[in-house]
Amino acid sequence: MGQRAALSHVGVGVIGCGHWGPNHVRVLDSLPGCTVRGVADRDEQALAAAARQHPSIALATPSAAELIERDDVQAVVVATPTATHFELARQALVAGKHVLVEKPLSVTSAQARELIEVAAARDVVLMVGHVFVFNPGILFLKKELEAGRLGDVCYMDAVRTNLGPIRHDVGAIYDLASHDVSIFNFLLGAEPVAVSARGQAFTPNAEHEDVAFLTLEYANGTLCHSHASWLNPRKVRQLTVVGDKQMAVWDDMQPLEPLRFYDKGVSQKRYATFGEFQLVLRDGDIAIPKVEMFEPLVRQDQHFLACVRGDAELRHSDGRGGLSVVRVLEAAVRSFHEDGRRIVLD
Repeated sequence: MGQRAALSHVGVGVIGCGHWGPNHVRVLDSLPGCTVRGVADRDEQALAAAARQHPSIALATPSAAELIERDDVQAVVVATPTATHFELARQALVAGKHVLVEKPLSVTSAQARELIEVAAARDVVLMVGHVFVFNPGILFLKKELEAGRLGDVCYMDAVRTNLGPIRHDVGAIYDLASHDVSIFNFLLGAEPVAVSARGQAFTPNAEHEDVAFLTLEYANGTLCHSHASWLNPRKVRQLTVVGDKQMAVWDDMQPLEPLRFYDKGVSQKRYATFGEFQLVLRDGDIAIPKVEMFEPLVRQDQHFLACVRGDAELRHSDGRGGLSVVRVLEAAVRSFHEDGRRIVLD
């Protein structure tokens, strides 16, 4: 592996101008030390919209290869459907480009491992867009967990629902539960040892699950549950963390007060008269901390650029972290197709 050259200015190409790609263009176009050189998408209307919104972009092309091959593009963002992530990311890595690929990293763990190997061989950055590990509420919660405020984590319960958007290349597990898996792993600093999943496809002609319920088991005994659905009347982004000292609820739909800590739990009390123990419910105060708010995508893309320039070391969302999430998703889909059988991860 060679010594990575430091970059003072980064030219970026964004592949995919559909649902999420334009957000990357907007953010990157506003960051110092970065220029969006071009965008690529097979949809002519999406390209035209990107060109109208960002007239400074030099190239709008239906060819991802044309964008990747540009000498003034040092980094590439892949914001396309999940099924296309591997081929596009690999093409960019082979060309010696730094790559930020949207979640999940790939469809299979074998693909993820290959991308990690190619990135290492070319000595370029490979980052995965697990944007919620840059969420201010999740970062605040991470610090509180590390400080021991909640004690040992008994379980976490995540709900991620909305009416659409419905994907066609993957189901709700890969599209939605991938966020929760990345959050679980980030907060616990660990990977699950077993996974099980149940779900169903309800929409007409559906090839993939519309709703799924995942259970993740961690080596320390912590259980994590994810309810993921794009067939629900309410948009919900919530996480409940139950510790043996305190409990917490994160609600991303409450931007002013995303976190609440509950001094609640179960304690054991001894009655001297009978020499017996009885479980007692503890119902204490609710604390609402002041959380500094910022746009997670801005922090994520800033970190990517800093790593590309050599000013920072990649954390949280490197290829290894992306692989860990893909392994869980892969096992969850297998469990789903096998009537919820518990799958042990090697």
